[in-house]
Amino acid sequence: MTTILSIQSSVSYGHAGNSAAVFPMQRRGVDVWPVHTVTFSNHTGYGAWRGPLLAAEDIADVVMGIDERGVLGQVDAVLSGYQGGEAVGAVILDAVRLVRDRNPQALYCCDPVMGDIGRGFYARPGIPEFFRDQVVPQADVMTPNHFELNFLTGTESGSLEEVLAAVDALRARGPKTVLVTSVTHAGQQPGTLDMLAVDNDGAWLVTTPLLERNFTGSGDLTTAMFLTALLDGVGTPQALGRTAAIVFGVLRRTAELGHDELRLVDAQDEIADPSETFEVRQVR
Repeated sequence: MTTILSIQSSVSYGHAGNSAAVFPMQRRGVDVWPVHTVTFSNHTGYGAWRGPLLAAEDIADVVMGIDERGVLGQVDAVLSGYQGGEAVGAVILDAVRLVRDRNPQALYCCDPVMGDIGRGFYARPGIPEFFRDQVVPQADVMTPNHFELNFLTGTESGSLEEVLAAVDALRARGPKTVLVTSVTHAGQQPGTLDMLAVDNDGAWLVTTPLLERNFTGSGDLTTAMFLTALLDGVGTPQALGRTAAIVFGVLRRTAELGHDELRLVDAQDEIADPSETFEVRQVR
């Protein structure tokens, strides 16, 4: 069975970080070992929340406890998302090194959560630079949004060709597979959302309808589904298509129910067997 060590935030109400990623990965048949970096009452988009930001030493203790069971060699991939501080980021990279020591074939997939178009940076100071300088060289798979891609590569990409060039620059520094989870480019059709995936074999684009509301946790879900598909061995274009179908199905069901928080349980059939398919186009 595929096993993922998922080191992310956790919320009690709603879905973000591990709370958005663990159940969908389990629904896809993956054994997930969650390690929480925060345990908040709700995601920070509400403007108020309660609960602790866990100390880096506590997170390291949890990973060490897992290793003491002699099971880290079973881990096929480490998944990380929101990092509360540089010390937590350093612990995550230590965990990656430890897992790779136990299983040299294990992947590291990082969602570099730091900001978005229209919002700017919302990660704590120092985190964007930590992703750029420390995480990029260590990652096998990265899933930035367009804003994060531009920062990580020091570019301002507007056309699809410029986005592809930015992805190439990112891949040259570390990750061999990159998923850009939301691409804005000249020539894009109104009312649509594009995702781009690139690896050594090519580049592929998928387009889905844009649902006009903000879904916190959708990026966490996207990364989890993409990594899960890659570990299934289906190939990057197929992983892109499956991810787009699952995420769109979940978001559409959430919108139909009139919720802003992802309705993962209500939409679990879309996770297991999505009802829509979207064309994946090779663009290079």
